[in-house]
Amino acid sequence: MSQKTVKALVAGGKATGGPPLGPALAPLGVNVLAVVEKINEQTKDFLGMRVPVTVTVDTETKNFWIEVGTPTVSALVAKEISKEKGSASAGKDFVGNLSMEQVVRLAKAKRDQMLARTLKGAVAEVVGACVSMGVTVEGENPKQVARDIKQGKYDKVLGES
Repeated sequence: MSQKTVKALVAGGKATGGPPLGPALAPLGVNVLAVVEKINEQTKDFLGMRVPVTVTVDTETKNFWIEVGTPTVSALVAKEISKEKGSASAGKDFVGNLSMEQVVRLAKAKRDQMLARTLKGAVAEVVGACVSMGVTVEGENPKQVARDIKQGKYDKVLGES
């Protein structure tokens, strides 16, 4: 069995047979439209976000398998605050606010792809993204929230008390 793998970033729910998928998949002899339909079906929850996908094609049988990753932390934060992107001058201008519950939910969603070994560490990574995006957490500057997390202020919320 000979397999080829194609990795790409696609628009959630809106992948097309054009670049980057079409030119990479067509030479493998697989039905590009069938692949695109399946990708769109599996990424529809990430509408408007760039989603990493891996398509593995058995070049002999033309069967294919799709593995969908999750968008970046910053893309998930942007979706959560209903904005396309963060602040142009993060730290001065804030474009949205997340509750600690939202931060924890995002950390849990991305935990498998994060370097953090604990939920507390994953939450700190999400708060770090909020710093660079100009998004407050619980109405506070995310730098202060990061310090509070380190000092244990949110341990009860994180189930680490």
